[in-house]
Amino acid sequence: MAKLNLYLVRHGQTYFNIYNKLQGWSNSPLTAKGKENAVHAGEMLQKVHFAAAFCSDTTRAQETISKILELNQADSVKEAVYSPFFREEFYGVFEGTNMDLAWNMAGLPHGYSSFKEIVKAHSIGVAKDYLHDADPFHQAENNEMYWQRVNKGLALIKHADLHDGDNVLWVTHGNTLLSLAERFGHGKYDVTERPANGSLTKLSMDGDQVEIVAYNQTELPAD
Repeated sequence: MAKLNLYLVRHGQTYFNIYNKLQGWSNSPLTAKGKENAVHAGEMLQKVHFAAAFCSDTTRAQETISKILELNQADSVKEAVYSPFFREEFYGVFEGTNMDLAWNMAGLPHGYSSFKEIVKAHSIGVAKDYLHDADPFHQAENNEMYWQRVNKGLALIKHADLHDGDNVLWVTHGNTLLSLAERFGHGKYDVTERPANGSLTKLSMDGDQVEIVAYNQTELPAD
């Protein structure tokens, strides 16, 4: 199995982002700023050769990754692999709900009033479980449901026809980046605040050994 360099970009800003609404499997269009985020990410990565590209099947991710690949100047792949395995957490009945209100409803039965309070006291995984429990339909993904799905996405990347040292582009989502940072970041990163739209996070993947090597970058370090 190849050792890979994963370049993860959060999709560009959407209208639900500026309205502070939970946006998991639901979708809203990129704003003008969101399109600029995608261009900026493409310019940051235009000299990186990508042997493969992956993203969720939501239009906000697809539009972002298409712009990045369009701007690439390093003979990278031209098309991304789209899969529901790479989607954001599913928020169930809370899809489209004000983010602060939703996490307040999830946390209050346990003595917490916000996402940040839950995560500081426990973890992002516990926050997922609380939201699932607060959903009267119980369709919001809990931590186990979420990782069962996302692990299938990680497996798609691991088992792709790639070679040692290959670079892989992955356009992803805010809560997913936080979840990856919590799981593979060894406690080095603040997982109570979402990373910026269009920001870059880098992972090293060697089989089942995954480690974050850079997080929430909005500019590449100078050579």
